[in-house]
Amino acid sequence: MTKVKLTQVKSMIGSTERQKSTLKSLGLGKMHRSSEKDACREILGMVEKVKHLVKVEEIK
Repeated sequence: MTKVKLTQVKSMIGSTERQKSTLKSLGLGKMHRSSEKDACREILGMVEKVKHLVKVEEIK
């Protein structure tokens, strides 16, 4: 299964509570923090909701 590297590039200030909780569940929450996750449907759906706050890189 492929993996994705998620890096938070924008602050959560001004985001909704739902977006904040989504970032926390992805292992983010502070600027420039990164996490690696499997590219499953659930993770990609969460990334879609906060795509304006994160940078996504595919890891092979």
